[in-house]
Amino acid sequence: MKMSKMLMPTLREVPAEAEIKSHQLMLRAGMMRKIAAGVYSYLPMGLKVLKKVENIIRASMDKYGAQEVLMPAILPAETYQASGRWDVFGPEMFRLKDRNDRDFCLGPTHEEVFTEMVKSEVHSYRNLPITLYQIQTKYRDERRPRFGVMRSREFIMKDAYSFDKDNEGLDKSYEYMYKAYHDAFDTMKLDYIVVDADSGAMGGSGSQEFMVKSEVGEDTIAYCSCGYAANNEKAACVPERINCPEGDLPLEKIHTPNVKTIEELVGYLNTDAKLFVKTLIYSADGKPVAVMVRGDRELNEVKLQNYLGCAELEMADAATVQQVTGAAVGFAGPIGIKCRLIMDLEVAEMKNYIVGANETDYHFKNVCHERDFKPEAVIDVRTIVSGDACPHCGAKIETAQGIEVGHIFKLGTKYSKALNCSYLDENGKEQAMIMGCYGIGVNRCVSAIIEQNNDENGIIWPVNITPYHVIIVPVNVTDETQMKIAEEIYEELKNQGIDVIMDDRNERAGVKFKDADLIGVPVRITVGKLAKEGKVEYKLRTDAEAAQKTPSEAVSNAVKFIKG
Repeated sequence: MKMSKMLMPTLREVPAEAEIKSHQLMLRAGMMRKIAAGVYSYLPMGLKVLKKVENIIRASMDKYGAQEVLMPAILPAETYQASGRWDVFGPEMFRLKDRNDRDFCLGPTHEEVFTEMVKSEVHSYRNLPITLYQIQTKYRDERRPRFGVMRSREFIMKDAYSFDKDNEGLDKSYEYMYKAYHDAFDTMKLDYIVVDADSGAMGGSGSQEFMVKSEVGEDTIAYCSCGYAANNEKAACVPERINCPEGDLPLEKIHTPNVKTIEELVGYLNTDAKLFVKTLIYSADGKPVAVMVRGDRELNEVKLQNYLGCAELEMADAATVQQVTGAAVGFAGPIGIKCRLIMDLEVAEMKNYIVGANETDYHFKNVCHERDFKPEAVIDVRTIVSGDACPHCGAKIETAQGIEVGHIFKLGTKYSKALNCSYLDENGKEQAMIMGCYGIGVNRCVSAIIEQNNDENGIIWPVNITPYHVIIVPVNVTDETQMKIAEEIYEELKNQGIDVIMDDRNERAGVKFKDADLIGVPVRITVGKLAKEGKVEYKLRTDAEAAQKTPSEAVSNAVKFIKG
């Protein structure tokens, strides 16, 4: 391909909307353009990269026996209603009606649709196991699209679904996909970690995420030297025992005028945040619920939502807080509260702690839940942090930010029972199929690759991902000798199966070099003044200096580097 004929609108300045490196470079390198918030079009360079990532994923899936299909993106409501997820997805689901007023959605994920297809086509144990996958666009109305394709409203996903006759079969199918994912991400040259994860709206029992460590990752990974690793939504928190005041101290109401936050209370009462318990009021599907965590801890909303089984969870407004506590915001407590009450495991280990008194400007001290109130449940609802005890070995946990690029689930019979997807076993008895689900975010993989492979000049593509392997830069396109040698190199590389691009634009050499570095082509061959002496410059994207070579040497080195 010759750049004079290409649509490759590179940018010199960093777009103001782009917060992270991958978003900046995908826009600057002319890979994509924004259409609306969280919605992007892909230009030729971006599409080439997407297709290469898709083909890596496709090869890994095919290697382990998965079969590719393609499902529709416009899906009828009935299937999601049968599984119970029509309401669970909430406002994230794009919903629409056809001309007959029938409900549809733009597919956020395809568990139900695959289940319905297998239900119709597979009836005997002889046809199991089977794993099907597709690479297709998904749609989710993200509340806050950000970071380019890292969190967008339209994205490309590889989603696969396994169907087995028993749990032993599911374990094998899951292991195959686990290996396939390792193959795919290893081939993409990603630095990643596998962590235990929350199943979320997909449901099921076990699940694991493939996380790329990155400072800009939206997920937090908790990991330990013993090998334990989990997303913070899933990571189990070991209660820390603290030195609370001893003895059966009497409940005491204390005046705390205009002192609402933990920080203010610590200063006002001259004590430690660990001796306080926060009572947080939430709205779960419109109904109030209170949850207690230690004063220096953060609530894990995913853990709470999983326990409550609600579709929507958000902080309650001031009117709801007033209704259930009888007090202004900042003075909520468990004693006499008029709603469901959940307590974190760590609070259950405490005694004689301080809480809000459900009365404006007052708190209680010396509170003990065995005596003063009774929670509905005592569960793990807090967020793990660095320094916490590992739930497996007790050593100190470390945390890091990560980008989720893949997620695998053991669904069990969640969807097969709901949708009556069954088979006849060896005895002619009807049994529900056992399912697994496996997803890879294709766009996210591209973003993650760029996050891990860039410098101040632009992208540094792995050889098997790059849109072009070699870029040829004739310095002066009006010089016949330079153009003749450039064309010869160009044709020879094409003949040897190398994906090559020639910058034949009538631009200054500096502009061409900057664009070559920006788009990240691994090998640059520059044809300049030395062409008259039969020499060209050969430079790898990762090298600081270029080397002088004959045109044939440059071609030979490039082919060896690319194919090696």
